[in-house]
Amino acid sequence: MFQPGPVNADQFKQSFREEARELVVDLESALLELNENRNDLELVGRVFRALHTLKGSGSMFGFEELAAFAHNLETAFDQVRNGRLQVDSGLIDLTLAALDQIRAMVEENAAAPPDAAACAKILINVRQLAGLAERQGPGPRPDACASPAACLSGRTLEWLIRFAPGPDLMLNGANPLLLLHELGQLGRLSVRASMAAVPPLEELDPERCYVTWEMVLATSAGRDAIRDVFIFVEDNCELTIEPAAEIQENVPRPSAAKTTAGALEEMRAPSGGRRTYDHADSAATLRVPAAKLDQFVNLVGELVTVQARLSELAARGDDPDVAAVSEEIERLTSSLRENSMNIRMLPIRGTFEKFRRLVHDLARDLDKGVELTMEGADTELDKTVIDQLGDPLMHLIRNSMDHGIEAPALRAARGKRSTATIHLSARHSGASVLIGVSDDGGGIDAAAVRARAVEKGLVAADASLTEAEIFALIFEPGFSTAKAITDVSGRGVGMDVVRQRVESLRGSIDVASKDGQGTQVTLRLPLTLAIIDGLLVSVGGFFFVLPLASTLECIELTREEVERANGRLLANVRGELVPYIRLRQHFNIRTETPAIEQIMVVETGEGRYGFVVDQVLGNCQTVIKSLGRFYRHVQVVSGATILGNGAVALILDPERLVLDAVRGVRCSPPGGALARRAMPGRGAARCPMPT
Repeated sequence: MFQPGPVNADQFKQSFREEARELVVDLESALLELNENRNDLELVGRVFRALHTLKGSGSMFGFEELAAFAHNLETAFDQVRNGRLQVDSGLIDLTLAALDQIRAMVEENAAAPPDAAACAKILINVRQLAGLAERQGPGPRPDACASPAACLSGRTLEWLIRFAPGPDLMLNGANPLLLLHELGQLGRLSVRASMAAVPPLEELDPERCYVTWEMVLATSAGRDAIRDVFIFVEDNCELTIEPAAEIQENVPRPSAAKTTAGALEEMRAPSGGRRTYDHADSAATLRVPAAKLDQFVNLVGELVTVQARLSELAARGDDPDVAAVSEEIERLTSSLRENSMNIRMLPIRGTFEKFRRLVHDLARDLDKGVELTMEGADTELDKTVIDQLGDPLMHLIRNSMDHGIEAPALRAARGKRSTATIHLSARHSGASVLIGVSDDGGGIDAAAVRARAVEKGLVAADASLTEAEIFALIFEPGFSTAKAITDVSGRGVGMDVVRQRVESLRGSIDVASKDGQGTQVTLRLPLTLAIIDGLLVSVGGFFFVLPLASTLECIELTREEVERANGRLLANVRGELVPYIRLRQHFNIRTETPAIEQIMVVETGEGRYGFVVDQVLGNCQTVIKSLGRFYRHVQVVSGATILGNGAVALILDPERLVLDAVRGVRCSPPGGALARRAMPGRGAARCPMPT
């Protein structure tokens, strides 16, 4: 028979790596759940199936070392399934250590390659646990029983198996001979190959398998264990697995002179109908490299900009045909933009699940009982945002476990549960996602934070600070209240990383803490970093964009209303006083104020606020472009976009604008002195002005 050539070998190996990464994450999550619910047979089965899949697919794609590793772990958990081995912390820790080595084996250029000595030690310990200390390498698994009765009696059953590969099986990277080799590890296997379907030489396709196999397997393994061997190719082959007794109940048993393989001649033919691989392809997902997806979204962004220019040109002219085409292109572009954004949206569950292992390991190292709970794990946000969330969340969790959560004795003295809780949450809020990390520890000692800040010269000893400003100090570079440096924290680096990463994502951080009750850190992050729906406004000939999702309404502001307010920046909106911010003054735009202005009312974390502008020009699909490193400290501006007429509009961050206004921060005019932030130790950067 022919085997697939090496042309696409790298592609298939890369596909395996991607699948294996997902399997390892799922396996790690299942193990940590099993550690908390050690009698949950469903979790045991989930672990066993993941290990079996890793073993089978690893062997199929040439990862023999990984397959051997997974095989021994699979054997141990098969004994757990059969009640011969109990789940304890030793088995869990050993399997987690093995997963670390498997993860290194999966990566092509791993930063930390597999440790040969550690691998050997882990394998020895696993074999001892599973009672396989005398066995060398993979082999038949007598402990995988067809039924509890068979397991107790050690009875071996015969299974009659017919395997007919589909036409595309080898094109997808599968090697039928490796499948037969793995099947032979379950017991005593007799095989007969049928060449009846091989066509004449001139019609033969070298990349297609024409051979079918009929086999008799004598094993104590059950039907599911046999079917698992073909788990990756079952949808692309014809497969029948039946007990010999059931198939041959009306057929005379072969005489002793006949070989077992000869008995296959008398097997009942499989029932008619379409083969599995003859059905229409029903794949629900398609794996696409992230780089291609990013390129696609960038092209959509450029298309949105060009479409805006076309709409601008159509609006200037009087040609109805051009206007009709422009409207149709605008509709199609809008639909394409929404679909491209939805493609990039992923649930945050995978990111949350990765931290189960971190909490488990830190709890063991710190000798603290901690459980991780989750809420809103199905909340979706942009893949680019998710990719950059790992480090901030890791540092927040490490900080909570080391500084926030008390030692067990202190928790008992305070009347708390011995097991502390770290809670991860996610929910949508307009055009943002709120990610929360909270604990039920001792909270932040505001007095200690202030004293440390004075000691480091971040604030003056007589400075008047609010609680929020004190809590914000923990994000300053090098700040830490720890008395000693440990492997977990104390160098004052982690929280600074959190602030920098969140700000790079155009997000904000809010800290709330109660003494003795715990701390909650909330990250407010944008749903996407590429394209948003915006509201285009102008002030003194300059253009700005406000995110449409956070905008509530627009009202007029006359000079008479301003005079009646006696200098107070408050507007009466249906009986409610809404504070507002004049963008003209905030950005020091020195032009004449029109008689009638517009107030855009937005919803922020500080409540409802208004932004006073000259004109509201309408909705726009905004492609966000970075302003560059020169403006990296300017937080009131999320980026910039190019309008249809070629002008540049700044995209404003309403949350940051309101926070700066509350703290008394204003942008400086060109050549003026820079205003100082109300937050101690931080200076206000010059605000960029569009040209």
